[in-house]
Amino acid sequence: MKTDSIFYRLFQTFPSAFFELINLQPSEANAYNFASVELKQTAFRIDGVFLPVADTSRQPIYFVEVQFQKDNEFYARLFSEIFLYLRLYAPTSDWRAVVIFPSRSLEPIQVQPYRVLLESQLVTRLYLNELGEVTEHSLGVGIIKLVVVNKKQTPILVKSLITKTRSEVSDKALQKKVIDLIETIVVYKLPRISRQELVKMFGLGDFDIKTTRLYEELKQETTLELVMRQLRRRIGNLSPQLQERISQLSIEQLENLAEALLDFSTEGDLVVWLQDNLTQA
Repeated sequence: MKTDSIFYRLFQTFPSAFFELINLQPSEANAYNFASVELKQTAFRIDGVFLPVADTSRQPIYFVEVQFQKDNEFYARLFSEIFLYLRLYAPTSDWRAVVIFPSRSLEPIQVQPYRVLLESQLVTRLYLNELGEVTEHSLGVGIIKLVVVNKKQTPILVKSLITKTRSEVSDKALQKKVIDLIETIVVYKLPRISRQELVKMFGLGDFDIKTTRLYEELKQETTLELVMRQLRRRIGNLSPQLQERISQLSIEQLENLAEALLDFSTEGDLVVWLQDNLTQA
C-alpha cells in the first residue's frame, strides 16, 4: 500500500488529527469534508483536500500532500496542481497548502522559484520525525507518528495506541476501523511480520479480538486448515483446482462444508457440494 493511501484513510478516520498537526483545535474538522481530488484532463491528483462545508465557506481550503520520496520536481507539481484546481473549480475561499514529509532530508533543496509561496502563510511544511508531545496526547496524531517511528519503537507505540483506542473510542464500528488502520500501517512498515507477532503486538489476549480484521483473517485461516485436513482424511488428497475453489469460500461456507463433508465418500461428493453452493460462494 502506498503511503499516500495510508494517509488518505487516516485523515478520513481522524480528520481532527490534521488540524492538530497545524496547531488548530481538533473541532475545526467539523467544518470540513475531506476528499481526494483528480483534476480532469490531466495526470494530476491531489492527495487530499479539506473543503469547507456550505455554511462555513469563510474557512480556507486545505490542500494536503504527502511526500515520502525524494523528488526535485515536487514543488513544481504541487503548485501546478493547486493553481489548476483553482482555475477548474473557481472557489471563493482562501487556500492553504500543507506538505507532510517524514523528515527534512526528503524536502527538495532547489526551491528558489517557489520561495515566496513557501515563506508565506499559505504553505505549512511538516516533518513527522519532529512531531512533539502532541503525539503522546492525541490518538490520531499518534497514528500518524506510527508511520515513521523505527522498528524498535513500533511495538511500544502500537500498544499505547491500542490502549488509547480502548479508552477513547466507544463506538465499536469506529474502534474496529481504527484497529484495522493501525494494523495496516504495521504491516506496511513490517511486511515480514508473522501473524503470531501481530497478535502479541496488539495484545489481542486482552483486547476484544473479535472486533479486528486480524481476528477475521485468523479465523478464516484456521477454519480453512481444519476443513482441508478433514477432507483429506475423508476422501484423500485433493486436486490443486479443488483446493483453490475451497480457499475462496467464506467462513460461513467453510463451516457449512465442515458439516456436509461428514457424508462425503468420494471426491465427486465434494464437487457436487461446491456446484450446489457456487452461487453462494
